[in-house]
Formats: sequence, C-alpha cells, structure tokens
Amino acid sequence: MNKLKPLIITFQLIATVCIALGFNQALFADESSKTESTKKAEILKMDRIIAIVDQVVITEKELVDRIKTVTAQFEKQSMELPPQAILEKQVLERMITDRLQLQYAAQTGLRVDDNQVDKTIERIAAQNKLDLPAFKKALSDDGISFRKFREDIRNEILLARLREREVENRINVTESEIDNFLTTQAARQDSDEYEISHILIRAPEDTSPEDLKKLRAKAEDTFAQLKSGKDFAQVSASNSDAPNALEGGPLGWKTSTQLPSLFLEAVKTLQPGDLTPILRSPNGFHIIKVTNRRGGTSPLVIGQTHVRHILIKLSEVVSEKDARHRMDDLKERLDNGEKFEDLAKQYSEDGSASNGGDLGWVNPGDTVPEFEKTMTALAPGEISAIIKTPFGFHIMQVVERRSQDMSKEAARLKARQEIRARKSDEAFQDWVRELRDRAFVELRLEDKF
Repeated sequence: MNKLKPLIITFQLIATVCIALGFNQALFADESSKTESTKKAEILKMDRIIAIVDQVVITEKELVDRIKTVTAQFEKQSMELPPQAILEKQVLERMITDRLQLQYAAQTGLRVDDNQVDKTIERIAAQNKLDLPAFKKALSDDGISFRKFREDIRNEILLARLREREVENRINVTESEIDNFLTTQAARQDSDEYEISHILIRAPEDTSPEDLKKLRAKAEDTFAQLKSGKDFAQVSASNSDAPNALEGGPLGWKTSTQLPSLFLEAVKTLQPGDLTPILRSPNGFHIIKVTNRRGGTSPLVIGQTHVRHILIKLSEVVSEKDARHRMDDLKERLDNGEKFEDLAKQYSEDGSASNGGDLGWVNPGDTVPEFEKTMTALAPGEISAIIKTPFGFHIMQVVERRSQDMSKEAARLKARQEIRARKSDEAFQDWVRELRDRAFVELRLEDKF
C-alpha cells in the first residue's frame, strides 16, 4: 500500500485544482480494495461556477449560502417559499447585479475603511441591545460567520455610497418642480397616502404577440392565485419580475402624487386588503395590493426652541483637558452674571459667534442627541451645565419656546423629498440596467455536470 501514496496524493491535487476551476470531480475507488460490484465511480459533488460576471465568478456554494439566508428570512416571516427553480433565478439575478456594482466601485476607486465597518457593526449590536462579544455569539448561534457578516456589511455600505455617488448626487430638484408638484397635488384633491405592494410581470412594448399572450396568461394566473386567498408576498416571490419580488413586493407609503396615474386611478377607491385588476403599462402587467391607507390633511404643529450656545472645539493643538478648563472658566463667569452673548462673541468657535451664539429657532431632530436632550430639559432663560458632543464642549441657554404650524414648510420639504426619491429610483434602475447591458454575463445555472 505504501507504493500507492504518491498516486493518492496526485488524485488529491487534481481534485483541488478541479474545485478551483468549478468542476465536479469523479473519484474512483482503488480496485485492489473493491469488489466487482463496487467498481462504479464514487461521485463527490464539488463546487462549480454557475455564472461569470465580467472578471469574477459566482459559485454554486455562494448561491446556496445566499438562498439559505433568503430562506431563513421567509421562515421568520412565516412566508411560503417560491419553487426552487424560481428562487434560484431570482437570487442569482440579485447576486449578479450586486457583483456588477461592486466591480464598478472597485474599478473607480471607491472603498470603505475598516473603521467605518466596525462602527456600523457596533451600532447594529447596540440596536439589538448587545455588546460586540454577545453579538458575535448570537450570529454564531444562528449559523452566521462573523467574517462573512462583516464583509456583507462592508458591501452594503459600499453599494449605498456607490448609489449616492452615481445617482443621487446628480439629481437636482428645482423650486418650480416643487411648485408644480404641490399644484398637482391640490388639483387632485386627494391627500390620502397609500401603503401598497406590487407584482410586475415584465412585458416590454416590443414583446412579440406570442410571448405577450403567454405573459398575459401568467398575469391572469397570478391574479387568480391572489383572489383565491394565497399570500401576496409568497405569490410575489414566485411570480413577480420586480426587483423586490423576494421581499414580497412592498412599495411602502406613497402619496397620490408619487403614484403613476395608472396606479392612482386603480387604488383611490380601494380599501385596505383590496387588489387592483391587472394593469397594463409600457413595462408589463401590474397587480397592486392596498395594504393600508391614511389621510394626509392634518396640520403639522411642532415645538421649536430658540437657543444660543458657546462652543470650544477639540483639535490637535487643543486637548480635551485644555478645552474643559476653558469652558469651566466661562461657566464660572456666566454664573457670576456676565452676559451670555458677550462671552459667545468673544470665545465661541462656532459660526454663530458673531450673533452672540444665537442658533435661531431649532426644530426637533435638528441637533445631535446630546445637545437636544440638554436643550429640551432647560427652562427659558436657564443656562446649561457643560456638555460634550462630537463637535466639542458646549454651554447653552434657551431663550424661549413656541409651537409653530410648519405645514407649508413641511409640505415643500416633503414634496422635495418625494420628487427626489422618485427621480432617484428611476435613475438608479436605469443605471443598473445600463451596467447590466454593458457587462459580460454568462449563466451556467442550467448546466449539468
């Protein structure tokens, strides 16, 4: 048997190489130790390439791992999984899109440093009320590798930054667009908001008549499943061509002005739980479900605080100890009756110093949490203790408070956000589609080895 050791090692090396190349390797038993009835090949299933995306590959193991994650999400939501073949194609297409974006980010020099990843993970752990060791253990208990989780977080941050750089930073919303938006909204006399979910059977206008007939039949079958009481999210995962199909097709809350006229006319008379009929647009066939709806006419009255402050910043030349000592001195002078605005003009290192530290009327959420918490606790005229924020050390004084109807301002801000979100979604989908069209993508999911 000792003479067989080099041969066995050779077979092991060949198997290793075949794994790297994505092949399934058939290993045969040593004939000297097998009976005639067991001389058949013992097939050991290895990893294989199922897609080539420009310079990188997606392996079967990667797809299986991603499907496990999606399956776990379905189980947590008590949703029925779509058929395996459909699930594989949906997940693989999402992986291809992600890989293309990550490749583009790398090619254009976009990076996420380790510090940013660490801070994000710490924040996620804190949101789950866990310290980092306990969070790592919780991941391990769920069968999730911390190394893989960390890399996924890095990629998510990278994709978000890529979208911001390539799409959102190029979007501009003009005041005239906001005026037109508000005018249209008023003309429709429909300020209701709709929480909706969406199924798309993609059928572009250039689809052949034969294919269009098949797609129409698929849409009708999908609608029939929904009418029979089947769960919308599960039907979406099995049938929809929308990007968020595996999540159940949720579109969230939409105002009447955010919805295309085709959708709005179909949903405006519906109640929560109702379905639209099959709708035809240039993109294909749509089915909309109204999950919830609410009115949007209530005035927005918020509490505002008129506040001023003194800020001493930390820097390479100003240590925390030095800054604190300076603030202690200023606090003592304020306690002895010196005017707040005079000291702010002379010593504050904020842009408001020339105005005596006056920050004007501040809305909830305008300042960092440490500042807002202290400000909220002060009575008008009261001067705070020294507090520390990411900007440095502060002393603040609340001048007065008021309740203000911010409906008009909020309406314009909301209009700007909605127009921007709509433009961003459209521009992002167009950009991803162009990225996909320019790329070399070879699918091997159906290959049999």
